[in-house]
Amino acid sequence: MEEYSGAGAAGEKLLEDGVSSSASGPRKGGLRTMPFIIVNECLEKVASYGIMPNMILYLKNEYNMAIAPATNILYTWSAMSNILSIFGAFLSDSYLGRFRVIFIGSFSSLLVLEKERKEELVSIQQGLTILWLTAMIPELRPSCESFIQVCNSATAPQLLLLFIAFGLISIGSGCVRPCSIAFGADQLAIKENSNNERLLDSYFNWYYTSIGLSTIIALSVIVYIQETLGWKIGFGVPAVLIFMSALSFILGSPFYVKVMPSESLLTSFAQVVVVATKNRKLSFPDHNIDQYYHSHDSEQTVPTDTLRFLNKACIIRNRETDLNPDGSVSNPWSLCSVQQVESLKSLLRVLPMWSTGIFMMMTQSSFTTLQANTMDRRIIGNFKIPAGSFTVIMIITLSIVIPVYDRIAVPILAKYTGQPRGFSTKVRIGIGLVFVCIAKATSAIVETMRRNVAIEQGFEDQPNAVINMSALWLVPEFVLLGIAESFTPVGQVEFFYSHFPKTMSSFAMALFTLELAAADLVGSMVISIVDKVTSAGGNVSWIYTNINKGHLNFYYGLLSFLGMINFVYFLAICWAYGPDQGKKHEASAGKEDEQFEYKELPTS
Repeated sequence: MEEYSGAGAAGEKLLEDGVSSSASGPRKGGLRTMPFIIVNECLEKVASYGIMPNMILYLKNEYNMAIAPATNILYTWSAMSNILSIFGAFLSDSYLGRFRVIFIGSFSSLLVLEKERKEELVSIQQGLTILWLTAMIPELRPSCESFIQVCNSATAPQLLLLFIAFGLISIGSGCVRPCSIAFGADQLAIKENSNNERLLDSYFNWYYTSIGLSTIIALSVIVYIQETLGWKIGFGVPAVLIFMSALSFILGSPFYVKVMPSESLLTSFAQVVVVATKNRKLSFPDHNIDQYYHSHDSEQTVPTDTLRFLNKACIIRNRETDLNPDGSVSNPWSLCSVQQVESLKSLLRVLPMWSTGIFMMMTQSSFTTLQANTMDRRIIGNFKIPAGSFTVIMIITLSIVIPVYDRIAVPILAKYTGQPRGFSTKVRIGIGLVFVCIAKATSAIVETMRRNVAIEQGFEDQPNAVINMSALWLVPEFVLLGIAESFTPVGQVEFFYSHFPKTMSSFAMALFTLELAAADLVGSMVISIVDKVTSAGGNVSWIYTNINKGHLNFYYGLLSFLGMINFVYFLAICWAYGPDQGKKHEASAGKEDEQFEYKELPTS
């Protein structure tokens, strides 16, 4: 069976349950499946994103963790979620199919027991249920001696349960997020009519609109509930939402088109590396193109000379053993095609530019939440902006900047520069990196002001005291970060698209997700190094739990300096790449292509 991933492709496509699009019986897929899929993704976003902003406060206040280790835990959790997104995509493409992977993600925990008439029934819940239980049951958290104001550290079993909850949430997110949009497109792609493209465009528009609204709701409403009603309700609501998300997905199961998995690009890349290693002692053929294996419908018959050692993966050693009578490869782990080799080369070529965005993706929202928690957050009457909701400012900013740039700036730039897309991808990446440096410098200035005010008002030893300084001073850095997000991530993904062959278009977002994971790991490493170095000799760490005694301003200043170094590195990479010449994606846009190219939103 082959996977159906194209709109309007000729021929009958077989489905996972053995029913084809031309078989008798009720036709599956179509618009009726959209509510189930979009509701599943939206509720998952609201639930999982809603618990993140305030999690640093939960670890600090309820688990008595210092800021540095708590931040490292959150970085690791985020990195694991992003890495598992790559694994989830690989699992769905190669083995299980999208329906099964989303199902696993929607029900990633089987740990809640309900007793009824002395019988125990296992009910399916998410990792969020375990997190909610840590808030509901005091024994699952460290205890405090109220009379002497001494709080114990979390025990190993308590930490283990917390990490299990984080792990299950990551598994669920890693399974749902990379598969949901493509699974929805599968439902429309099976319809063989002239309205497919219009329906798919409409689907993507509604999908991304709902995701944007879900993110804003998560960072505002859910965070507000946690701050005003406490952790029990604050974690209980996301647990209920995630259950409703899973239920929504399952209710639509009878109507879904369930596509069989095919081959993943990751498998193809692994095959090239394995075969090239096996053939490392082979000599390159002398101008004999027949010695290289290539697919019949490919225009490229010989590999390029760059990264030449990989070319040995497509050398035919023995036609009788390497090829079947019909000309296909008998063992893909013994012989690869020229196209496979060139796809891996195109990936390796963009890695230097990919690495320049790692620093930018290092989020510091946990620290800004701690800062906002000590500042005056009142805006209208007694209404306070939740400390974890300031990230919404960044989302609103990029939501404004992207369409303004696309609809206003691009036509003006095209008129005066002759570039139809306005700034080149490299220029856009560079603009974003510059704004990140400015944002970090702004953060350092604002934190210096906040710390000085706290000390002047006598709150140096009271990290939870609210100082007489408006939290709106935090707005400029989020606006700057929103502008940066509008340029660098979008520019990077477009850069990947332009340097990848059309068959690898969907891998651009996978590479971006991997960049987020790398940024989380680098961020954790920077935190650990700064904390260890600055606390040496008994000194107060820059990232001290009492931020009025620590020096987050120095830390932000360090990030700004590292950002400038990263920008110099970016300029060197641009010089090494030379003038823009990656127009492969554009050149192939007008050609007939049987595979439908799923659209991805290139923002974090």
